[in-house]
Parts: sequence; C-alpha cells; structure tokens
Amino acid sequence: MFDVTAVKLGIAPIGWTNDDLPELGGENTFEQCISEMSLAGFSGTEVGNKYPRDIPTLKKALHLRNLEIASAWFSAFLTTKPFEETEKAYIAHRDFLYKMGAKVIVVSEQGRSIQGNISTPLFAEKPIFTDGEWAKLADGLNRLGELAKEKDMKLVYHHHMGTGVQTTEEIDCLMEMTDPNLVYLLYDTGHLYFSGEDPLEVLEKHFPRIKHVHLKDVRSEIAREVIQDRLSFLTGVKKGVFTVPGDGAINFEPVFQVLEKSGYKGWMIVEAEQDPAQANPFEYALKARNFIKEAAGV
Repeated sequence: MFDVTAVKLGIAPIGWTNDDLPELGGENTFEQCISEMSLAGFSGTEVGNKYPRDIPTLKKALHLRNLEIASAWFSAFLTTKPFEETEKAYIAHRDFLYKMGAKVIVVSEQGRSIQGNISTPLFAEKPIFTDGEWAKLADGLNRLGELAKEKDMKLVYHHHMGTGVQTTEEIDCLMEMTDPNLVYLLYDTGHLYFSGEDPLEVLEKHFPRIKHVHLKDVRSEIAREVIQDRLSFLTGVKKGVFTVPGDGAINFEPVFQVLEKSGYKGWMIVEAEQDPAQANPFEYALKARNFIKEAAGV
C-alpha cells in the first residue's frame, strides 16, 4: 500500500477546459471545474487557463473546496531563444507557484515543438534535436533548476509527444546530460505509451529522478489511427486518444506496484485531455478516482 501521508492525488483541469484547444470545454467555468474535482474526491489540481492569477482569490476558491495547487505547466524555449527570455518568464511562474504552496515546477521544452500545430503529422515530423540544441537544453535546465532550488522547489521535466524529448532514448539523454540534483523528471504514462515506449522501463530506470507523476491512459485504436493517417497531436486529442486511467490500454497495476515499492512521494495527477462534449469531465473524474482507489489503494 502507498504511504497515504506521502502521496497526494490530484487531477488536471484539462479534462474540463483545454488550454491548447480553447473550443474544447469553452463553456465550462473555473468554479465548475474545481467543484467537480473536489466532489469526485481529489485533493489537488494543476493550473489551467481559466484559473485566476490573483493569489488571495485563487487560494480562497481552492480552500473552500479543500484543494491544493500541485504545479503548473511552463513552456521553455531554451533551444530557440536567448536564455534570458525563458528565465524571466520562469521566475515569475516559479514565484506564483511558490506562493500557492507548490513544490515542483513542470517544464517542457517547446523549441521546435509540433504539439500545438493542428495540421502537422505527429510522428512523421517530430523534431530531433541537434547536439547543439541538446547542449543548450541541458545547460538551460540546470540553470532553471538552480532557480527552483532557491525556493526549495524542484524542476520536473515533462517529456511530451511532438517535442524533442519524447522517446525513451531522448529521456535517457536528458537525464544523462543534466544535473541529478537540479533537474528531475515528470513521469507521464500516457505520453510514453502513445510514443510506443514501455512506461514500466522508464519508471524503473529513472525512478530516483521522478518527483511528479501524470496518470493518463490511451485508446490504442485511436493512437494507431494517428500514426496510420498522419494526424497531428491535437487532432488525436480531439478524437479521444487519451482517457483516464483504467479506461484504455495501459496496464497500471505494475506501474502502481513499482511506485509503491520504491517509496514514491509526491503528487499523482490524473491528466486526460478529451473533448468534454464527448467525455463528461465529472463522470470521467469519478471513473478515474474509483479506479485508482481500487488499483492503488489511495
């Protein structure tokens, strides 16, 4: 069994309202989102585009529902822009999360990313970093990690479909090139499975660096369609390639076993972007919560 004092369970707002596809869930309000999260039995959330950025306002809304902020996405452009541009935005992002009580900062390199391009084939045109870009990325992440450490926080890197850090080999490279005391890993089951990787292999290999977890399932028939029909990442999302844990093709039992036996501490966040018109967010939040309680005991 997980140490319930060390593991917290949250859910991302992306199932209610999508930051990259504003038309998905555009009618769903911030208040509906966090109320349904709480009602479904979650204790935390990441930050979405409808969340107020005024600290007292956000804290009050969350406190009323017994919710905490776990983290929030940050887009870095270390490979394509001067470091100072990313640094300035990152410090503001770090300070906001620090004031909200978060302990980790989710970072993903968006230099040459195709994840937001609705017409770009996901697999056929995936970016591959040059040696120079890898060097810029590793150096920049180490420097951002130092900035996180100033606030006793941790930078957790989000490997992601359609970016230069997607595959097992690329994750290995990133972990080898960065300082293990400054750069940590966000482990996302859905992105690994969708990419064709073995989620269990990555978990076992890099567990000491994993400080944040995204629990996401994949509908394998739609994943195959994305590959065969040369579809984009966002088209795959709209078609429903992702779903909540227990509703897709991933076997979560060994994942939970490794996390539990290895003594994982931190947040496990359900993150399953779908079209709310096709997958009712509250219904799927409940489905995820019930599955995790049964499968992981938390």
